[in-house]
Amino acid sequence: MQHLAPIALFVYNRPEHTRRTLVYLKNNQLADESRLYIFSDAAKTATDAAKVEEVRDIIKQADGFKSIKIIKRKDNLGLANSVIAGVTQLVNEYGKVIVFEDDLLTSPYTLNYFNEALDKYMQNDKVMHIGAYMYPLKEAAILPETFFYRAASSWGWATWDRAWKYFEPDVNKLIAQFDTAKILKFSIEGNMNFWKQIQEFKKGKNNSWAIRWYASVFLRDGLTLNPAKSLIENIGNDGSGIHSNNEDIYKVQISKQPVTRFPAEVIEDPAAYQAIKYFLKYRKGSLWQRGIRYLKQLSQKL
Repeated sequence: MQHLAPIALFVYNRPEHTRRTLVYLKNNQLADESRLYIFSDAAKTATDAAKVEEVRDIIKQADGFKSIKIIKRKDNLGLANSVIAGVTQLVNEYGKVIVFEDDLLTSPYTLNYFNEALDKYMQNDKVMHIGAYMYPLKEAAILPETFFYRAASSWGWATWDRAWKYFEPDVNKLIAQFDTAKILKFSIEGNMNFWKQIQEFKKGKNNSWAIRWYASVFLRDGLTLNPAKSLIENIGNDGSGIHSNNEDIYKVQISKQPVTRFPAEVIEDPAAYQAIKYFLKYRKGSLWQRGIRYLKQLSQKL
């Protein structure tokens, strides 16, 4: 394996999530050979200040990596600007990067997977993104161990400078390149609200870097590498995050097995695409199940 990719970890105001994320990351096989950069955003409000300082006390105690550099922002950038700036900084310096946020638990083999894939597809411009999270697919056991797919997940990912240079932050420039056929393809035949996220960004209802990154990859006919069995568990869907609800639709069991096979041919896997499309279409369950989930979320907000 060539030089390992640096790890970017973005944290804000969730101390317990951050602590768990660091513990799991430290338990990765390649942690002690990896450079870790922790980007700590400044508090947006006085209410957040105490939790931000608590997080900063936790990251000061981080160990188990080849090196650790903490970047404490003096002003609040927000998650989108923080990620864009941090990823740009590291790909410019190292040519590649592995990216985590403060609510992602990893398999002991997640860093192996990322670094092996980064090396394997380094020269293939078609591959623009490596994801480590995968939905809880019923067909996971019969799918290839890893496969290519069109959409880019932000729950643990990696990329290269050659791909990130195509990131387009201007949503109007992205929208101008879509037609009806592309919108349908982009939204997995209408089964995922990706296009709605683009529209809501334009209206100022979200500030997602991730949907703009997926659109940037999609518009260049890029593909993303993914594992059939998730190497990441997102623990942020508990209502604690700024951009998260309390739900368990996307809950998975982290795979504890190393990834040993990667696709030889860089094309979207049709069986994996159909499995993901089916999951997305029925992920919210029946009307009754949706109603129960809504009431549960509502009661937790009261």
